[in-house]
Amino acid sequence: QVQLVESGGGLVQAGGSLRLSCAASRFIFSYTMGWFRQALGKEREFVAASIRNGGFTYYTDSVKGRFTFSRDNAKNTVYLQMTSLEPEDTAVYYCAATTSYITNYYYAREYDYWGQGTQVTVSS
Repeated sequence: QVQLVESGGGLVQAGGSLRLSCAASRFIFSYTMGWFRQALGKEREFVAASIRNGGFTYYTDSVKGRFTFSRDNAKNTVYLQMTSLEPEDTAVYYCAATTSYITNYYYAREYDYWGQGTQVTVSS
């Protein structure tokens, strides 16, 4: 089992940047890690994923070119660098993890472990 703790959320103006962090309680190299977000009144949606054991990184179309997912396996931490933020990016952002081999990395149900979430608010 792994515990995940997100941090780095906050209030930012449109066009600004934030970096979210997700600290894990265990070595994460063998974990597929994901970032999801949930806006008020909407379903949780996929943002980005980093496949375990040095695999690829994937993004949802709306954040490509603006968000960057990175991981520091030595620190058991993953990051989501967010730039050119838009009001539509406002949501609670969640970090997720699984050790299972998954192909549907964009489905929240594929992940076994979740953080508590961190609020990101982008003002216009």
